[in-house]
Amino acid sequence: MHDTARRTKITVSADGSGLVSQAGTLLLAEAARVTGLSRGLSGGLARWRARRAVHDPGKIISDLAMTIALGGDCLADAAVLRAQRELAGPVASDPVISRLITALAVEGPRALKAIRKARAAARERAWALAGAEAPGADRRLIPVDIDATIVTAHSEKQQAAPTWKKTFGFHPLTVFADHGPGGSGESLAIMLRPGNAGSVRHEVAQVEWIHWEEAG
Repeated sequence: MHDTARRTKITVSADGSGLVSQAGTLLLAEAARVTGLSRGLSGGLARWRARRAVHDPGKIISDLAMTIALGGDCLADAAVLRAQRELAGPVASDPVISRLITALAVEGPRALKAIRKARAAARERAWALAGAEAPGADRRLIPVDIDATIVTAHSEKQQAAPTWKKTFGFHPLTVFADHGPGGSGESLAIMLRPGNAGSVRHEVAQVEWIHWEEAG
């Protein structure tokens, strides 16, 4: 048994009783808590919480993010978390999740700004906690990788269109911070585009510091 964090209650074991699948969800939830992402989303999305609502919009969005990390590709895949309440806590039902997404979509720019602000604050906190190991701590430039990628869709969703690879879906533009061979790519921003959007030339930009509060 090996500790994977300073908090001794988080352990990794190859045997033992009471094992559950998707245990990595706990690490994601802890990261969201420590960086303040959960708190930031709850505060930023409070205006979309209906009166007498049981589920917090910030928690719902966090659950959807974890669902994607676990391989989900639609709102209904939140059932993976719902089936393991011990790890994820209370998870909203499919109708509640759909109503929230609809409400956020109605006020798209305002909702996105609230989410981006919470994400930017959480990233700043994470980099601060990393100290000397944080990107840019040594004042060296941070490479930023700008590229487009194909995301397929199985039905005629908004903006879905035929792609140049003869599939059907989206062609979003992505921006990742390249932390080098000792790190990994960190998603900074993603812009949704229709599947027939043109490709972009692969570029790497050099920056000293990135403030993504209003990143799009």
